[in-house]
Amino acid sequence: MSQHFYIYAKNRSDVNGGIEMKFSKKILNIKPSATMSISDMAKAMKAEGKPVLSFGAGEPDFGSPDAANEAAIEAIKRGESHYTPTAGIAELRAEVCSYYKKRFDLDYAPNQVIVAPGAKPVLYEAMQALVDDGDEVILFAPAWVSYVEQIHMAGGREKVVDTISTNFLPTKGNLLAAIGEKTVGIVVNSPSNPTGAIYPAEILKMIADVAREKDLWIIFDEVYERLAYAPAKHVNILNAAPEAKERVILINGASKTYAMTGWRIGYAIGPKEIISKTNALQTHLTSNACSIAQWAALGALKNANGDAEKMRAEFEKRRRVIVDMLRDMPYVKVKEPEGAFYVFADIRGCPIPDDMKFCAELLDKKYVAAVPGSAFFAPGFLRLSYACSMENIKAGMTRMREFMESLKK
Repeated sequence: MSQHFYIYAKNRSDVNGGIEMKFSKKILNIKPSATMSISDMAKAMKAEGKPVLSFGAGEPDFGSPDAANEAAIEAIKRGESHYTPTAGIAELRAEVCSYYKKRFDLDYAPNQVIVAPGAKPVLYEAMQALVDDGDEVILFAPAWVSYVEQIHMAGGREKVVDTISTNFLPTKGNLLAAIGEKTVGIVVNSPSNPTGAIYPAEILKMIADVAREKDLWIIFDEVYERLAYAPAKHVNILNAAPEAKERVILINGASKTYAMTGWRIGYAIGPKEIISKTNALQTHLTSNACSIAQWAALGALKNANGDAEKMRAEFEKRRRVIVDMLRDMPYVKVKEPEGAFYVFADIRGCPIPDDMKFCAELLDKKYVAAVPGSAFFAPGFLRLSYACSMENIKAGMTRMREFMESLKK
């Protein structure tokens, strides 16, 4: 890719003239989020009047809980419209600690919590704080699209451990084989985006033991932790390996649990030293998360856990329907997801095994938007989000079945 991009000046009559603008290598190497690109494309086609059904973005179709909305309104009435402490309002950080004590029996102090405008910024800040140029970070593939780009933005490189052949879970042998002299950390995402896999306690203990042996830190991304479906149960890595606490950074937020994606509230919990470093970085990035959104998240954490459970139960019903409909299609193989709200479908046996081409044709011919598995280091797969209505799931999967049937002719 060229390191220079040319734009034409509006006030020039010479169409062959131009201004040469240089961009950094880092920005030129960043790939747009495939999930957001698919979502944006689907929205644009809908705006054109096309009957698109999107299974792209991981966004619950529920409204924000009343507790969040009411807390936000009260905050506006109180005039909570000014800068907050960079790490977040004291009340929210204290409530995050209380939540982790009640849910996981983990003890943290408010100065071990940082609140940011979504989970992505705290992931970015953690990468910036821990990765030097040339350092390597291990990802378990299929892996969420933004991890690798954030590693690159920090000057690091990904070391990918493929788990497709091991039931979407890493083995100790594969993990050890990926660790080299420049490896500094491991990213663990459970429940997983895109596979819906939940890492059991024994796997988490294995990862933590390897991290201690090799002196690596762990980013444990559990933003989908409230979305687990029986008999599977979400396990926090520190419940499986409490001795790893000083090398683990926990990532969570309000978006998935409480259907608050637009409020943009995420948070990280970890050792005081790393949280203070990310706080210093955040002072130069965002100053703080939106003040009103922080109060809304506080309201949700305190009073909307019933709403979270109702949403989880509805997703469980939708999961059953989409999995059954996919399993009834030719050329499709599906492992039942244990958590989150995604199905990761294997289409490698399809007459169009190229997942990029498959998604393009599915969208063009049937107006069904899915995310190609190549975005997650898994060519030949599709990610389908069931964070949409049951009506859309049934209609979209009917269209997709028709598309798959047409490939047999």
